[in-house]
Amino acid sequence: MKTPSWFLKRNIVAWLLLPLSAAYIVFHYLIYFSRYFSQKSPKIQVICVGGLLAGGVGKTPIVREIAKKLPNSAVVMRGYGGTISKNVMVLPEYSGKMVGDEAKMLQLSGLSVFTGKNRLSSVKMAEKTGFSRVILDDGFQNPIIGKNLSLLVFDESIGIGNGFVLPAGPLREPVCLGMKRADAIIIIRNVGGRLGRGNRQKIVAVAKRLKKQVFYAQNELLNLDSKRILAFAGIGYPEKFFYSLLKLCQKSGFHGFISYPFPDHYQYSEDDLKKMERMAKTQNMQMVTTEKDWVRLSPAWQSKVKVARLETKIEDAFWDWLKNQEKK
Repeated sequence: MKTPSWFLKRNIVAWLLLPLSAAYIVFHYLIYFSRYFSQKSPKIQVICVGGLLAGGVGKTPIVREIAKKLPNSAVVMRGYGGTISKNVMVLPEYSGKMVGDEAKMLQLSGLSVFTGKNRLSSVKMAEKTGFSRVILDDGFQNPIIGKNLSLLVFDESIGIGNGFVLPAGPLREPVCLGMKRADAIIIIRNVGGRLGRGNRQKIVAVAKRLKKQVFYAQNELLNLDSKRILAFAGIGYPEKFFYSLLKLCQKSGFHGFISYPFPDHYQYSEDDLKKMERMAKTQNMQMVTTEKDWVRLSPAWQSKVKVARLETKIEDAFWDWLKNQEKK
């Protein structure tokens, strides 16, 4: 889905959709509390990394860092967009189209990943496989799985968007109500500065009022040797990627930049890729995309397209806090 323009800035469409948002909130909490009484608490530790916004705000890189840092951890995720619906452990021979782009990206990072529509079944599979904890990618709004810790991730360049709940805005639930259930907040400092007002102050203010810990992370794109780039991305907010890539190009000697945004989890056709390839050749540019997009490409196209790899660093205070939480 392409991110609606009113998700980031209120306009007449957002205001007209507010009655539907009120109905959505009522329906959401009716479903939430009806499922809450069926909650199951796994025997192994569950750390949930979720968000309040629909669309990508950078949860998966945070999941990757936590899973890498904590020993004997597996990642559990829905595997959005994958053709395999049953619960499986992601094997090297599975493609991004089979298990979902994010799951494949994490598997290529050396992590053990379990996917499937039923996240609770995936948690049980991880437990039977011998893992002592799972990092749950998303699932904050799913009460079926009992969690030991819940972390909410925000991107400061997006903040809370226009502040409205779906469909009038990007929020899955009101900020105050959602944040009450979180143990800590992680705000990603980066990159998408030109998206405008990030509302970081609003997030921090609500967190302080609710006495929630706030930590910061930093995303950085690793250096590319290309100085003329044609970038494309099918992620929640592609402008973040384009902006950070453009800044990187400017640091290393900027000579040319073209960007093509696509909807989140977009499945590229041959026509899409050939059109961009022709443009890249005409302009003497290198085609570049995100890790998440790259795993959705065929091997033939993967050999032609460079990956702008992302490195995420979470401040030391978070790891100290997390260690103390595990002792409790």
